Amino acid sequence: MKEITGNILQNNILKFGDAICVTTNGIIKTNGKSVMGAGIAKILNDKFHLDEDLAININLNGHVVQTIKYTYVDQKQIYFVSFPTKYNWKEKSSIELIEKSLIQLIDLTNKKNWDKVILPRPGCSNGGLSWLKSIKPLCQRYLDDRFYIISL
Repeated sequence: MKEITGNILQNNILKFGDAICVTTNGIIKTNGKSVMGAGIAKILNDKFHLDEDLAININLNGHVVQTIKYTYVDQKQIYFVSFPTKYNWKEKSSIELIEKSLIQLIDLTNKKNWDKVILPRPGCSNGGLSWLKSIKPLCQRYLDDRFYIISL
């Protein structure tokens, strides 16, 4: 696992990875779209309109690590991947759910043969968890050098 800093919306960051993880919750609104109202979820949803696709995928497969959709940046295909950290957007992130998501992310990365996956610090901003005390050691336990943890 490597740590990087930057603006996730810059083309050099977007096209750096094969996949970009979006920390998510499992709530779907009455309009059929996922709640993506804060943090990295809001930033990426505002630009790439992920909320409807995420809701469809949650309904089909559950609240798990999965591809949401893909786009092209300078002719490079980039996948957006849901990374569950919360069950409900109102709650604090769950360390157990993050650990489960890390395991699922590794499995998906292996299946897709991705070389570089960008993951914002899961559960650390709006999720209320400590990067240094809780989440960084957990990520170090599971993630290899294909994974880049970005802080904004």
